[in-house]
Amino acid sequence: MFDALAGMELPWNRVQLFQVDERVAPDDDPDRNATQLAHHLLRHVAIRRSDVHLMGVTAKSLQQAARRYAATLGNDPLDIVHLGIGEDGHTASWPPGDAIVDSASAVAICDEFNGRVRMTLTPRVVNAARARLIFVTGNEKASPVANWIVQRANLPIAHVRRTGTTLVLDAAAASQLAHG
Repeated sequence: MFDALAGMELPWNRVQLFQVDERVAPDDDPDRNATQLAHHLLRHVAIRRSDVHLMGVTAKSLQQAARRYAATLGNDPLDIVHLGIGEDGHTASWPPGDAIVDSASAVAICDEFNGRVRMTLTPRVVNAARARLIFVTGNEKASPVANWIVQRANLPIAHVRRTGTTLVLDAAAASQLAHG
């Protein structure tokens, strides 16, 4: 997705970029979303670095960093939020069964999930956005996608508002959807 965005003619000088979620890991760690963002997008586009807002996951106090990030977000809704779906139906670092989906905060810290503590926007912020784009690839995501579409399972992705949400699937991720 980032590679495709990097090749587009967009008014990057008017873009404010915020992270949806981030793993608590050192700067430049390959597990960090910021590392992938830098490699696949930021080094290829003319966006001002002051307009790139990364989550402060290396701060001594993650709770204070989450509050600072929420203040950076402000009260205006985001224009678009880019999400994915994990093999277990998670999105935006909302682990299955985690109370983070009910948080009244804009930004929260989830418990360790897939080996990492994470900072994330909460459903309140994601659903307040003007639009959401969910981009999903791979056969391992086919079951959670199908279950979410037909509302068969209580998955974290079910906390994303459907109205104003665009779902983009490759053939593998769509393989368990009914045809016809």
